[in-house]
Amino acid sequence: MVPTVPLSRHPLDSSDPSDLVRRWYENELGWATVPGSPVRLATGLRFDVLDVPAEAGFAALRHLGPASPVALYGAGTRMRLRLLVAAGSAEELPGLLDWLEWGTLALDLTAIGADGSIGAPLPPGVPEGPLSAVEGAGPQGAAVWLRPPEPGCEVESSLPTLSAVGGDGGAPDLVRLVDTMATQCHRVRLRRACAQPLAYS
Repeated sequence: MVPTVPLSRHPLDSSDPSDLVRRWYENELGWATVPGSPVRLATGLRFDVLDVPAEAGFAALRHLGPASPVALYGAGTRMRLRLLVAAGSAEELPGLLDWLEWGTLALDLTAIGADGSIGAPLPPGVPEGPLSAVEGAGPQGAAVWLRPPEPGCEVESSLPTLSAVGGDGGAPDLVRLVDTMATQCHRVRLRRACAQPLAYS
């Protein structure tokens, strides 16, 4: 019988405040981080990310399960939502937008997948104070979890996926989520265009 050896963990005592954040993501959630500071989460391994203006993202939250992690970052009119989706979804987004007949329009909807990364929001309950090494930390624009991931829970089962590809019927539907976000991104774009003063020559 081969003895089971637990995975290595970072040492608990560290003088670098960002190590607290890194340890939470790596040890508590089992998520990969990118070396360096500020702490960044590797995408494409356990999840991909859809990045949209907050106004468009809020309208799509109804298509997510209550355990689907969602992060908010930025401030004012530059606030954005980052919705975690099933790994591989970033590669599917262009084809899905074409299929939904949104492919020809410039939408403020991007996907971050394999070989990508996002700034790590502060873990729930961690004060911002000494953690200025975290991307966006500070009173304005701090990345925060609207729906934080739960330690000890497999995040993959709560993430939106293409039903025919990996869905078991319990995960939210990626098609509905993307269609709603594309519609809302287009509405935001039209609203901003109407608010611009006309230029006469």
